Amino acid sequence: MVTYRIDRLNKEFLRLIAEMLATRVKNDLASQAILTHVDTSKDLGHAKVYFTLIDESKKAQVLAALEDVKGLIRGALGREMHIRQIPELRFLYDDSEKKARSIDALIDRVMKEDGGGRAAE
Repeated sequence: MVTYRIDRLNKEFLRLIAEMLATRVKNDLASQAILTHVDTSKDLGHAKVYFTLIDESKKAQVLAALEDVKGLIRGALGREMHIRQIPELRFLYDDSEKKARSIDALIDRVMKEDGGGRAAE
C-alpha cells in the first residue's frame, strides 16, 4: 500500500528528474527518455524510475546513458528536495504502452471475428 507521502514524493521525483533530463543533463541520449512514473520504496532506500522512448531501437543506449547520469541526478535531487534520504535510482524501461496496444489489437480482432460470425447467422 502506497502512503500519501510516498505518492507525493513519487510525483515530485518524477517532476524534478524530468526537468533535470530536459535542462541540466548534457547527454543527448539520456534526454530522449520520456519518464512515465516513479515507484519509491517505503524506507526511501530505492526508487524505480520508469521511462519509455519514441524510438525503441535505442533502448539499450538510452538506459546506459541514464545509468551514467544517475549520480548527477541523485546529487541534484539532494540539493533540491528537503528530505533526509535521497533514494538510489534505478532506471527501467516501461513497456506497458506496448502491451496495452497489443491487448487493444487482440480485443479489436475478437470483436471483428465475433461481429463477422453474427452477421453470417
